[in-house]
Amino acid sequence: MAPLPFRKLHGLGNDFIVVDGITGHIPSGLVLLAPSLCRRNTGVGADGLLLMLPPQAAGSHARMRVINADGSEPEMCGNGIRCVAKVLHDHLPDFAQVSALTIDTGAGPLTCDLTLDPTGRVQSVRVDMGRPSLDRESLPMQGTGTFIEGELDGSDGRRWTAVSMGNPHIVTFVDDAGQDLRALAEQLGPRMERHPMFPARTNVEFVRMGAGSAEVWVWERGCGITQACGTGACAVAVACEVTHRHPGQRDLEVRLPGGTLRIEVAPDRQRVWMDGPVAEVFSGLLDLL
Repeated sequence: MAPLPFRKLHGLGNDFIVVDGITGHIPSGLVLLAPSLCRRNTGVGADGLLLMLPPQAAGSHARMRVINADGSEPEMCGNGIRCVAKVLHDHLPDFAQVSALTIDTGAGPLTCDLTLDPTGRVQSVRVDMGRPSLDRESLPMQGTGTFIEGELDGSDGRRWTAVSMGNPHIVTFVDDAGQDLRALAEQLGPRMERHPMFPARTNVEFVRMGAGSAEVWVWERGCGITQACGTGACAVAVACEVTHRHPGQRDLEVRLPGGTLRIEVAPDRQRVWMDGPVAEVFSGLLDLL
């Protein structure tokens, strides 16, 4: 089998192996190899594998398929879609003059507005992340209606807000200034990801509020602790708005271990926008044998 070209990119340290299935061929069985390819010490190393594919929806430019490091397939990845948008613009001639790309995802088509650096390459992307949902059925989560500041068994009395950004999230706010957010995420994250209330598992966000900002650590479904999570940052902004911790009409700076994303929630909560950087690290060939 011929070596398979790939590119390594990251959004705020949330890193991905990107394979082009638009101008190239993706071998059958590549998805099954995702865990070994993403392994840090013996593979390329990444939080996930991103497959760029021909579009499905009318008017879209491409489709993104996401495979987590554990082999599971989430509906959407906010940092990943910025990586795909950069590869499309910077490396596929058909998109070199396009300033806004629409990419099909498991959460529907999403539009990416590109900001270029002085060399004409993408340096940041503002993504229309679509409409969030607070309905339990959309996550999915057992029960009906919304789940705002509710308690979950086994979470040491913490209160949680459930938000769907096309994928499931539960958000908890930490008021204790002395609490180590990473330690808390490592302690409670695995338990809450697989809580029986969430039949498809869930992403878990731990948040400490500041002035116009939020410090966030994410336990990502299928990955564990990550440097950043785009959909998680959006879910945090929505949870801030519905719990009256931050007004939706003002940008929220979401400070993640890998850097900062700017999130805007429309006043009617019909739209969420995410703005953040993206970088290419290297390219290479996968010897799949």
